Formats: sequence, C-alpha cells, structure tokens
Amino acid sequence: MGSAMSGATSFRNVAIVAHVDHGKTTLVDAMLRQTGVFAAHEAVVERVLDSNDQERERGITIFAKAASVEWNGVRINLVDTPGHADFGGEVERALELVDGVLLLVDAAEGPLPQTRYVLSKALARHLPAVVVINKVDRADARPELVVDDVYELFFDLGASEDHIEFPIVSTIARHGRAVEGVGIPPEDAGLTALFEAIVATIPEPSGDPSAPLQAIVTNLDASDYLGRLAIGRVVQGTLTSGSQVALCHSNDEEAPIKRKLTQLMGFQGLSRVEADRRTAGDLFVVAGFPEVEIGDTLADAMNPEPLPRLTVDEPVLRMTFGVNTSPMSGKEGKYLTSRQIKDRLDREVLGNVSIRIGPTASPEVIEVAGRGELQLAVLIESMRREGFELQVSRPEVILREIEGKPHEPVERAVVDVPDEYVGTVTQTVAPRKGSVVDLRPGDRGRTIVTLTAPARGLIGFRSFLMTATRGTALVHQHHDGWMRWAGELPHRHGGAVISDRSGVSNAFALDNLQKRTELFIGPGEDVYEGMIIGENSRPEEMSANPAKAKQLTNIRAAGSDDAIKLTPPKRLTLEAAIEWIAEDELVEVTPTSIRVRKRHLTESDRKLAAKKRA
Repeated sequence: MGSAMSGATSFRNVAIVAHVDHGKTTLVDAMLRQTGVFAAHEAVVERVLDSNDQERERGITIFAKAASVEWNGVRINLVDTPGHADFGGEVERALELVDGVLLLVDAAEGPLPQTRYVLSKALARHLPAVVVINKVDRADARPELVVDDVYELFFDLGASEDHIEFPIVSTIARHGRAVEGVGIPPEDAGLTALFEAIVATIPEPSGDPSAPLQAIVTNLDASDYLGRLAIGRVVQGTLTSGSQVALCHSNDEEAPIKRKLTQLMGFQGLSRVEADRRTAGDLFVVAGFPEVEIGDTLADAMNPEPLPRLTVDEPVLRMTFGVNTSPMSGKEGKYLTSRQIKDRLDREVLGNVSIRIGPTASPEVIEVAGRGELQLAVLIESMRREGFELQVSRPEVILREIEGKPHEPVERAVVDVPDEYVGTVTQTVAPRKGSVVDLRPGDRGRTIVTLTAPARGLIGFRSFLMTATRGTALVHQHHDGWMRWAGELPHRHGGAVISDRSGVSNAFALDNLQKRTELFIGPGEDVYEGMIIGENSRPEEMSANPAKAKQLTNIRAAGSDDAIKLTPPKRLTLEAAIEWIAEDELVEVTPTSIRVRKRHLTESDRKLAAKKRA
C-alpha cells in the first residue's frame, strides 16, 4: 500500500473555511467524487465530513477532520474547520496543518459572521486564500456584490495587500462544476478551475525533507486495534516506518521517549492507509505512542528538538459535573460512578485542547472549564448519548485580577436576523449589560447587529434568540477581551415550583397549579421531592404537590366535572435548562431525560443551607 500512497510528487495542505450551510461538505464530496475517491459502485454518504451525530443535527462542524485527493500528480490534503469560536481549539489546530485556506461563500448570503472568526485566525498566520463563490445558480444569487462584501471583510480584518490578491472561483458544488472568476460554470465543466486555483495559489509546504525530523501532533484519535493515534504534520525531515523516533513533550523536565515507529499511515480519500514514509509538509497518522498528547513533537532520535507548543484561547466559563444523586439515579443510564465520569472527561481533555478539568471540594464532583456554553453543552450531550448519568451546575465565568480589580470576559456577538426582529435583539441586550456597537442593514430583508456584553450575560442568549426569531437568527460569538466586573445581572423572572414529595403527577393537581405557574411536566410523570416542576409567575419559590388526587365525595356541583384542559408543558432543552437554573439548583442529565432540581432536596436541608449562606 505504501507505493500507492507515494504516487504524488508534490502536495498542498488547505483548510476549508465556510459558514454553516454554505456547501463546504457538499464541495468536498464533489472533489472526492471527481478525483475517483468514491468508485462508481460505492454508496456515497452525503456530507461525509460531518460524521458526528450532533454535527448533523446542529448543522455545525465541531471537530477538525482531514481528507485527501490526488489531482494531476498533486496530492491535496483538505482539512475541515469548525466555524464557531467555542471550538476555537479545533480551529487553531486545523490551521497548524495547512499552508492556505479555501474561503467558501454563498452567492446569495455573502460572507457571514462565522467565516469571520476563522478567517481572522488565518490572516494572523499570513495564509493565502482562494475565494470560492458557491451556489451561483441560486435564483437570488448576487455574486458581484458578494465579492465586494468579501473584499470588505478582508479590509475589516486588517488584511495586507498581498492577502487581498486572491483568485476567485465560482462553483455549483452539488453538480461539481466550477469556473474561474465570477460567472455560471458551463454544463460540461468539472472542478478543474478550482483545482488549478488551489495548486497555483497555495504554496507547497516549506521544510527540508533531508533535515533532522520535526513533526507536530495536532490531533488525537483512538483505534480498537492500534490504541492511541497521533495525527499531525511533518514540519521538516522525513518520517519513515520502522525507524527510531523521539517523542518530546514541550516541558524540558521530561526526557524524550524513544521508540521504533511501528505503524505509519497517511490520508487517502477519507481513509487512512499504511505508508512507508511521510516527507516534510505532509500529514501523518502514527500509532505506538500511548503517552502522546496534543502539541507534542515527534523528533529525530539522535538530536530531539521540540517545536513550540500550540497556543489556544483560554477557557472563559466553568461548571461542575457530578454523580447523579437524585432518587431516580441509575434507572436510565449505564455509567453512573464518579470514576466513569472522570475517565470520560480525561479522554475528552486528551483530544480537546480548549477544555480543562480540575478537582473540587468533593471527590464526586469535577470542575470543567471551556470556551463557551455551546462547547460545554455539546460535551454534556455527547456524554448522555453514550449512556452517562450526571448532574451539572449553572456555568460561571472565570474572573481575572487586573490592577487589583476583578475583571470578567467580554464576548462579541454578531447576530444576523430578519429586519422585524432587530428590536428583539437590541431590547434583550440592554438588561444583560451589553451594548450594540454596529447595526448594518444586510440584504433580502436581514440586518447584521454587532454587540458586546459580559460573557455571563450571553449565557442562554443563543437559545433565547432561536425561540424569539423562530429559528431564523444566525449568532456567532467570540471572546473580545476583559472588562471590569459589571455587577449583578438579572436572571429569570419567576421562582422555582418545587415538588414537596415523590409520586406520579396527575391532571387534577397540575390543573390547579397551571393557573399561576408555567409547568415543565405533564400528567403521569414520576416526580421526587426537591425536583423543580415549573416556574412561578412571582419571584418567590413555591412548594407544591403535583401528585394530589381528587377527593372522592358523593357531592357533585354542576359543571365541576368538566374535562380538565392542561396547557402543554414547557419542555426544557439542555441549553435552556443550564441557563435557567439558579446557583442552588442543578440539571439532572440522563440518556432519556433532562430534569431540574434543587441541590438540597428536602425543605429542611434547604433552610439549613440558606442559614449557612446568610
């Protein structure tokens, strides 16, 4: 298999940068198809790169992945990048592998907020770009104006003159057609124009294949047969199968681990195939180093020199993950113990550089810090799908001391909404101590609102906007520095309605409650003491009995037995529940349920805890 891999004489490493739904994954599918990666008889999986369930459901790319195609003797390694700033760790690592970017923009929608974050990181590294205007066959396409918007985006991000001299290719990705410049690709066109632009614009990787070996590890994977796999790029020198290599951690205290390289692979299409060698600039997959971590260097065994460590934006939010202690624990999940939760989080940290974990006062509870609530929610959602039961706290911001005063992180959010919802956005921001810094009318009846606010003020902002705008808003957030602590922020309006006993809820009891509360449960559901079953219309907490049965007397008043009409309950999603809870409350997460509860389940315990706090 080795010889098949080394057919290409030269190669290019390209990151694909695009907003959600602009056709990035469809374009990659077409490139794979036209270079013969999918044989005629193979079933083609649509959106091959978005292979994770949550990526397909949320319509976002979370993990950076790689594929490789060969065109006219040039191997093109394609690295997919996430667009959300919450997954900034993935972005940093993807850009470490490449020498240029493919900026994919929808011909009708133009460059959207999500492309901005990754593009700013790419320009900071002086990576050249090829601009692809996709979906030029759309009825509402306006490619010339979109190209102007792209130039404006580059100027906005402070691009230098050589950055702005980028080639433009127009494509219809789903038909696999491309043409140079702005226009409609002819019927018989393939993607030749795109491949030519990539080969001409993106430089060949620099690095001397005969120099001492230095290869950076940017990603980890695991295989049932080979154990931990290190994925990365050869910076200089040559990785040869069967040779002796040294694994250097970046801290000098640890001596490099020297070992024979037993398993070396490269990317071919979407699969990994065995290779004899990987030379400077190429991407590799290596097995046989169970100690490897992201940012490590594989170096020459005789003279091991580590490369500089990867740097990633610091975490700004933290929350606690603990063992599920509710009366219903163990009924719905497979993994329940603190050791299983800790092992799973340790695995996450190995492959996810932007998440940190740390101990708390209780051995049953672990603190997890990350880049944003979306990243933490994705982690919790992955765990519940794997069969974990856990309880999590409300996210808090990580403060920093600057000149003796507490400072908190600021987020910049770019919101793209239909015009009629601009008022909703601006009114939501004021109580969250945020301010609108730019209002720009877009086109097709949409407006782009840019705002800054304390990070904790934007917790739950995304899910609120999605509900308020019926899913039509596009929100992109990223870290924007630090500000003085802004004081207390308003939280929810109503107090919690707490079940005062265990039992099964019934329609009669809920009918009495729904007159003054918004319920989170329906009839026939198991409840326990201390579980929160709804939100009071007033700010104070209220205890209630959702299992109260109707008194069976033989006195009947006219009309009293009319059928009970219950309003459908408000079902909290994971993100909504995390944002809704107060400091003394937790979200109970199991594979089949999301419940909210008090930290202290009995009323006497809650009174005791309140006294201690006071």
